[in-house]
Amino acid sequence: MAEHYVIVGAGECGVRAAIALREQGFDGDVSLIGDEGHLPYERPPLSKDGMLAEVFAAKTIASAEQLADAGVTFRHGVRIDSLDREGKSIVSADGSTIAYDKLLLATGASPRRLPGVAGKRIVYLRTLDDARRLRAELLPGKRLAIIGGGFIGLELAASARARGAEVTLIETLPRLLSRAVPEGMAARIQQRHEIEGVSLIFGDGIAEIRHGADESSVELKSGRVIDADLVLVGIGAVPNVALAEQAGLSIDNGIAVDNRLATSDPDVFAAGDCCSFPLDLYGGRRLRLESWRNAQEQGNLAASNMLGANRTVDTVPWFWSDQYDLGLQITGLFDEGTTHVARDLGNGGTVLFCLKNDGRLVAAGGIGHGNAVAKDIRLAQMLIAAQSRPSAAALGDAGVSLKRLL
Repeated sequence: MAEHYVIVGAGECGVRAAIALREQGFDGDVSLIGDEGHLPYERPPLSKDGMLAEVFAAKTIASAEQLADAGVTFRHGVRIDSLDREGKSIVSADGSTIAYDKLLLATGASPRRLPGVAGKRIVYLRTLDDARRLRAELLPGKRLAIIGGGFIGLELAASARARGAEVTLIETLPRLLSRAVPEGMAARIQQRHEIEGVSLIFGDGIAEIRHGADESSVELKSGRVIDADLVLVGIGAVPNVALAEQAGLSIDNGIAVDNRLATSDPDVFAAGDCCSFPLDLYGGRRLRLESWRNAQEQGNLAASNMLGANRTVDTVPWFWSDQYDLGLQITGLFDEGTTHVARDLGNGGTVLFCLKNDGRLVAAGGIGHGNAVAKDIRLAQMLIAAQSRPSAAALGDAGVSLKRLL
């Protein structure tokens, strides 16, 4: 009897894993299960290109025909409520049971909610349906209040301004992107948003959010009140671990997996936004990454290891964000280093390198127009992977090729 491999979660990671199983020669049954009623689609464009396109359309990861041609059974609109590890089966909300030989949890993450705050004028962005609703509201003259100065809030601020909406962004910390990028890079992003007319508020907490049928207001702890037609909450994401937790799998800032993406059950794997994993490159530090590339890479790796490859995670974290005409790319982990070295690429492009005390390159971030920094960040990623110790002088000199430093 053919083995049955089941993947719960039909996002970037789950789809990549399903197709990778076929590419790597698995000839058993493959089921891909998604809880949304759509074909698999990419999430990054929802806050960027999708908001600005003349006609809104999701960017499909794989069509029904492509999945069928790959021999993948795709079940959409199916919510899985429980996992029976002993019986090696999962149970959907309608009571249907699906048996598996090996299981991959690619359940993703959900927006972090403001406790006790709800209403039709309070919105979050994670799904295609969320994006459609939000886009319909972002019209010239509409007032949008954004809570959270992270990437999702900033990308939506840029998209909203491009669509003519008025934007006030509230960040309770002293600056933008406090946990993601060094202060200098954040300052440049702040300046760009201010030029575009975004009103930025720092260091002030939320006292109360009031909402009615047609408008809302945000009262800050300072007493200031922001009136808005819509309040967008963008304060991060939490991993979807309910299924794993119910089944007794280990949880640690996500579904805890080893460096092969296996959970505490050897027949159950987890990958993508929902899991945390140890990364040898940073001394076995446990990370949880929310990024398109990580989802792709871990989908491939999970498929390989479900088939017994026994490969370990060797990724270098990478993330990008587009805001107005600026492209931001980050690779590695800035909090692992102590020394920053800037490289001026000209035409407004800058790359900031981060070194440990021992001289090892551990992170780099670039900002410039469009894809101006893409090549340098890619080379920096390779240097980080090689655990290189380039000289600060070479890194800071745009006349020295990063490729030569490899």
